Formats: sequence, structure tokens, C-alpha cells
Amino acid sequence: MSSVPPPEMKNRSSPPSTTPIDIDIPDNYVSWTLKNQNALPPFRWDNIVNELNWLNVAILTIPPLLTIYAILYVPLHTKTCFFSIFYYFVTGLGITAGYHRLWAHRAYNASKPLQYVLAMAGAGAVEGSIRWWSRGHRAHHRYTDTDLDPYNAHQGFWYSHIGWMLLKPRRKPGVADISDLSKNEVVRWQHRWYISLLLLFGFVVPTAVPGIFWGDWKGGYFFAATARLVFVHHSTFCVNSLAHWFGEAPFDDKHTPRDHVITALVTIGEGYHNFHHQFPMDYRNAIKWHQYDPTKWFIWTMEKLGLAHQLKTFPDNEVRKGQLTMQLKRLRETQEGLLWAPDSNELPVISWDSYQEQSAKRPLVLIAGFIHDVSKFMDEHPGGRHLIAKMIGKDATTAFFGGVYDHSNAAHNLLSMMRVGILDGGHPHGLDDKSIPPAQRLRIAQYNEIGSGYGSSAMSDGGEGLMG
Repeated sequence: MSSVPPPEMKNRSSPPSTTPIDIDIPDNYVSWTLKNQNALPPFRWDNIVNELNWLNVAILTIPPLLTIYAILYVPLHTKTCFFSIFYYFVTGLGITAGYHRLWAHRAYNASKPLQYVLAMAGAGAVEGSIRWWSRGHRAHHRYTDTDLDPYNAHQGFWYSHIGWMLLKPRRKPGVADISDLSKNEVVRWQHRWYISLLLLFGFVVPTAVPGIFWGDWKGGYFFAATARLVFVHHSTFCVNSLAHWFGEAPFDDKHTPRDHVITALVTIGEGYHNFHHQFPMDYRNAIKWHQYDPTKWFIWTMEKLGLAHQLKTFPDNEVRKGQLTMQLKRLRETQEGLLWAPDSNELPVISWDSYQEQSAKRPLVLIAGFIHDVSKFMDEHPGGRHLIAKMIGKDATTAFFGGVYDHSNAAHNLLSMMRVGILDGGHPHGLDDKSIPPAQRLRIAQYNEIGSGYGSSAMSDGGEGLMG
């Protein structure tokens, strides 16, 4: 492992912006950085004035206060209400379809006109420029749930939701390359004119449209601009918090991202976050037709209109492998909580004569090469005690496997729990496949169990073993 500090920590001139910043980071970058990069002291309430990022505090507190004022004192006209909802989706898609899936993850390619529209809409969401936003999000994916993750979910729900922006970060986020974005003329244009675009599309346009077309300047400002901005902000923030806290992990539970329809509803389709973290280059978050993902539908529509192309999807075979892996893991956890038939290697091998002798002392029945103690089940047998009693000391294989009754899976599984020995000579009836109870035939085996001989026939010890 290299111990050379990453390039951004070296005392050298900054590389050109189009040179990947992570081109020569050490293999042990995360551990090296956590060990050598000085973090700020732990947060202290008595130092709150110096702990806060006051610009972000203003951006994230003034609009909510103005929204509360609007709810109390500003009438909401129907046209303004519908326009506010429409503009919420416009600027929200600027983030989800633009900042997130197009620029941060390169999940599809967009034409220049569509790029400019998404860049302007994203500026209207007031969440930073494309370059700034994408740099932080790529760090989040690369260092998920570590101290180099700018919105580390392990720091708590509210920290990942909004606290990471209000407080000065304890340490710098991990290095992430955005050299591809530095080459993009739309990204450079938006970054250069970001403040102007923010004011224009964040406040001027949503105020002017209701004002010019139906005379509601005040409603336009307080609802279409300010209240809409609050909803867009917290919709996006839920991707960092709610999507890492609420729901299931159908693809991988190593990290915190989760899938849930409620999160999708409040994030314009970004709620299937477990899938997204597994397959981040996929233009979809929701892979099923009925799952709510308007961002996916928007990108798909843009492709049909010729404004987007090369929509990336992860191979379905690999997606299904991820699902199967988690299904098998859950089955394995269920399996570990169950009692199973004793391992064949742990059972004594008994000769026929010894079996006959011991059957005279207790009810033993031979089925498929295994000797079973049925003393606790004789009175519970659905067919009656007599059907078992007449088979004591005999071979009941034919009767059990359909001669009298073709027993169910439950009967096979229960019978296997009564095994106390193996008849010397193995399975004389050629019923190897039926000697394994149904529940055990599909048993989930760990890698270190493969080839261990689980369930194999025991070696003979001369035919004189004693059954416990």
C-alpha cells in the first residue's frame, strides 16, 4: 500500500482543472486521510456562533420564515398555486434529471438545448452550481457512510438532512474528480454566471409569471419563489437523509441507502436509493413500471423527442443477481434460526442385527437407510398408531414413499428430526435423493460448507454402534 499523500495535500501548484484530481491518490487514501488530515474539534454549543456556516443558515432559514408569513397573511390564488407546483417540478427536475443523473452520474447524454434548460432550472433550485453540487455528490458515493462522506448518514438523520450545511464540516470531504465537468461548456457557463442565474430563475421568473399574467406579484414572490424553494430544498435533502434511513435494502445492505415509495414521492423519484447506490450510472431509480419515478419518465420522454440519448441501464442479469443475493441472505438468516436433522457424519452406523435387537427395546423404524426413533410420535401419527407399530424393527421405506401414503414435505422434514442412526450398507433401496428432507435439499450453504461432506453417508464403524 502506498503511503504517499494524495495530490491535493502535496505542496505543489494546482494541476489544470481538466486533470483528474484523483489520478495518483494512494491505494489507502481513506485510511491515510482519516489518520493524517486534521479535523475540527467536536461541535460545542457554547461556541455555536463560530460553528455555523452563516451563509447557508441564511439561505435555509429565511425562506421558511417568509413561507410561514405567507401562509398567515398572503392569499393564495388558484393559478399561483398550480404554477408554484409546476415550477417546483421544473426546478426539482433541474436537480434530479440535471445535476444528479446527467452531470454527477453521467447516466445519459443530453443535447445542448436540454443541458442549458436543466442548468437554468437547477440554478433556480438554489443548491449551488453544477460543479459544486456534483463534486460533493460524487464524494458521497465514493465514501458513503465514512467520515469523508460530506453528508454521512451515520452522523444522524438531521445531520445528513440539513446539519452538514448549517455547521462547518469537521473535515474536508474526500477527493472526487470533476475534470469531465470542467470540460463542459454548459457547466462552465452556469458556474460563471451562477449568482445571476440563481436570482433570475430562483426569484425573478417565479415572481414575474404570476405578476405579469394574472397580477399576483405578491403571491408569485411568496409562494412560487419562496415557498416553492423551501419544498425543493427539503425534497432534495430527503435524498441524503430519508433515503438512507427509511425502507428496505433489496440489493445490498452493506451501506445505509434504502428503497421506499414514500421517499420517492417526496423526492421526484429519487426514493429507490438502494438501487441507485448499487447501480449509480443507471438513468433509472425505479426499475418497475409501476414505481414512482417522474425523473426517469422525463429523461425517457426527452429521448423520444431527440433531446437525450445513450440512456444507460445496468444489465438486468446483474440487477437480478443483486436481488437474489439479498434474498438468499434473508433466507440464510431464517435458516440459521431453525433446527435441522443431525448431520449424517454424526450418527452411528448400525448393523441390521443390532437394529433388530435395539428395536425390541424401543420403537425404531428404518426408512431410506436411516433409523428413526418414533417413540414421541406414534400417538400423534395422523394415520393411527398401528401403522407405525407394525413397522417397528422393519424397513418402512416403501410404505412411507407412497406404498401406503406419499408423505408431504412436512412429514419428510419431521421424520428427519427423529434420526438416530444409519443402517450399515447405506441406502439399499437406491433412494439417495429421498434420504434428504425437502427443506434441506435447497439449504443455503456458505462457501466454507461447500465440499464439507454435509449430509453425506457416515463411514461404517463395524456395524455395532449405539443409537442415542
